Amino acid sequence: MSQITTITLFRYKGFWNKVWAFGMMQFAHRRLGDVKGLQFYKLWGSGKENFDPRPDWSVYALLQIWNTEQDAELFFQTSNLISSYQKCTTENWTLYLKNIISRGEWSGSNPFQKSGTLDASNPRIVAITRATIKTRLLLTFWRYVPKSQGYLNNNPGLIYTKGFGEVPIKQMATFSVWKDKKYLDKFAYQNKPHVGAIQNTRSLKWYKEELFSRFQPYRSIGTWGGDNPLPQLNRD
Repeated sequence: MSQITTITLFRYKGFWNKVWAFGMMQFAHRRLGDVKGLQFYKLWGSGKENFDPRPDWSVYALLQIWNTEQDAELFFQTSNLISSYQKCTTENWTLYLKNIISRGEWSGSNPFQKSGTLDASNPRIVAITRATIKTRLLLTFWRYVPKSQGYLNNNPGLIYTKGFGEVPIKQMATFSVWKDKKYLDKFAYQNKPHVGAIQNTRSLKWYKEELFSRFQPYRSIGTWGGDNPLPQLNRD
């Protein structure tokens, strides 16, 4: 038995489907609270492209941490909640993830456990960062974000990225999928604007709470933008 993480992205079209999606940011909690094998979850809204803090009403996400892969499979195969999401979305994409490393805290603790069953032949990597921004530094932080993400969208190693959040403006997360660790490390530690953001994080102490984590994606189910972004990991 080994902990795994799943992240599911949902895309909506049409006014009433988007209203439904926004409502589920509140109402889904009741149905997620007693799911078998579910250790931890977060419902995310998203921001516009290029990490713009304004909301993107068409994209939402559900991050879940499971006791086992079997618990996750049972949920996705039998849950009425997931069926409801699928009926209202135009497409959805689920990644199964094994944790490589995780530092920091999320809601007071670090929920991710390092996996002991990583596949050395699989180079794909997912990065998730999450932070609660101090209220008095919100304006300073969001002024710097576009600069810090320079070179990201044109990065040849980037497969997908999106900004998400539990609470608009104040609690933010980044989700990115990369071809391999080399590309991710080059962006994180050699791209000057991003390095500057790291330095500002230390000097200005933007965050009340932060967490940095990396994962190995090993299953990719569904579509995003009309295709499966990681078709080599599609076992269905």
